[in-house]
Amino acid sequence: MSERTATVTRNTLETQINVTLNLDGSGRSKFNTGIPFLEHMLDQIARHGLVDIEISAIGDLHIDDHHTVEDIGITLGQAFAKALGDKKGIQRYGHAYVPLDEALSRVVIDFSGRPGIEYRVQYPRASIGNFDVDLFHEFFQGFANHALVTLHIDNLHGKNAHHIAETIFKAFGRAIRMAITPDTRMAGIIPSTKGSL
Repeated sequence: MSERTATVTRNTLETQINVTLNLDGSGRSKFNTGIPFLEHMLDQIARHGLVDIEISAIGDLHIDDHHTVEDIGITLGQAFAKALGDKKGIQRYGHAYVPLDEALSRVVIDFSGRPGIEYRVQYPRASIGNFDVDLFHEFFQGFANHALVTLHIDNLHGKNAHHIAETIFKAFGRAIRMAITPDTRMAGIIPSTKGSL
C-alpha cells in the first residue's frame, strides 16, 4: 500500500491553518492553535485513531474561536480526503461506543463520498472553561463536508460536559481507525457497488 499521508494548508482572511496527517501512524500529535481545550480533544482523535496529526493555526481569536475551530475541521477533513485517495481497500465504515464515568457516546462514520452529519448532543452547560461547546458542531460539520463522510454523533448519557466531549472525540477517533483500516480481502478494490466513492 502506498503511503497514506497528506499536508494541507488553508489560508483565508480569518485563519491560516496547516495540517499534516499520517493515517498509518502511532497516535502522535503536535498542536499550536491557541485553543487549549480543542487541542485536548484533537489529541483524542490522534491517540484513539492511531493517526499522527500536526496542526498549526493562526486565527482571529481576538474576535472568538469560531472561525479557527471551523477551519481546523475543514482542513483536517481535506487532509483525510487527500490521504485516503480513491479509498481502495479500506473498511469504509467505522463505529465506536466510548464511556467515561457517567457519559457514553456513539459515533458512526462512512467514508461514502457524500457529506452529511447528524449531531445529537445536549451539553449541560454552554462552555467548558472558556470553550464554547456549540463550536464542536462547527468542527464536525467542517470535517464531514470536506472529508466527504456521513457522520452520526450521539451522546447517549452524560451529566459532565467535559466527559461528554471527551467520549465523543474518543469515539470519533476509534470510528475513524476502524473505517480507514485496510481490509485484506478488499485489497485494490473500492468498497462500493458503484465502483467509486
